[in-house]
Amino acid sequence: MGLIIAIDGPAASGKGTLARRLADTYRLNHLDTGLTYRAVAHRMLIHGLPLDNQSAAETAARQIDLGALDRTVLSAHEIGEAASKVAVMPRVRAALVEAQRRFANQPPGAVLDGRDIGTVVCPDADLKLYVTASPQERAHRRYTEIIANGGTADEAAILADIERRDARDMGRADSPLRPAADAHLLDTTTMDIEAAFRAARDLVDQAIAARSAD
Repeated sequence: MGLIIAIDGPAASGKGTLARRLADTYRLNHLDTGLTYRAVAHRMLIHGLPLDNQSAAETAARQIDLGALDRTVLSAHEIGEAASKVAVMPRVRAALVEAQRRFANQPPGAVLDGRDIGTVVCPDADLKLYVTASPQERAHRRYTEIIANGGTADEAAILADIERRDARDMGRADSPLRPAADAHLLDTTTMDIEAAFRAARDLVDQAIAARSAD
C-alpha cells in the first residue's frame, strides 16, 4: 500500500499549504477534505435544496468527484457557511469518509488534510501530523493573505470567526477536531512556512525509513 500522511488542525493553521507541498515533494496524491464538504454544500445551493435536508445532502455527498474539486469556486465564504451546516450530518460524514478512504488508498499514496484524518479517516496512516498555531497568529495570517490579495478585512472579526470555528469543530459530537494519540504536534505559531515544511519533511522521512525497516 502507498504512503499515507494524515494532517489535521484548526482553520488557518497552515496545514493545507504543508499538505500540498509534501504531496508535491513526495509525488503523492493530495486531498483537502474540507473541500469535499464544501462541494456537497455547493451542490445543494446550486440545486436550491434546503441545507437541513440530510437525505439530499447524503445523495450529493455520494455524487462528488474528489478528483475534480475546484478550490477557487469552493473557497467562497457563503459556501463555507453552508458547508458548516452539512458537515455536522452523520450520514454526510459517513459517505464522505468512505470516499476519502478510497482516495487515500489509491497508488502511489496520499496526503490528506482536514480535521478528522488521523482519528477517523486514516487511523492507520504512516504519519499523522497535528498542525496548529495560536488563534491570534492564525487570524493575522488570514488577514495578511486577504490584504495581499487586494481585499479588505477586519482582523478582530477574523479572530472571532476562527474562535467560533474552533469551538464548533472541537465541540461537535461526531468526529471532533483533536490530535490523534500518536500524532506529531507541529505548532507553527513562531514558524514561517519554510521552517514548518522542514520540520514536517523530517517527520515524513522518518516515517518512510520506518516503513522500509519493517
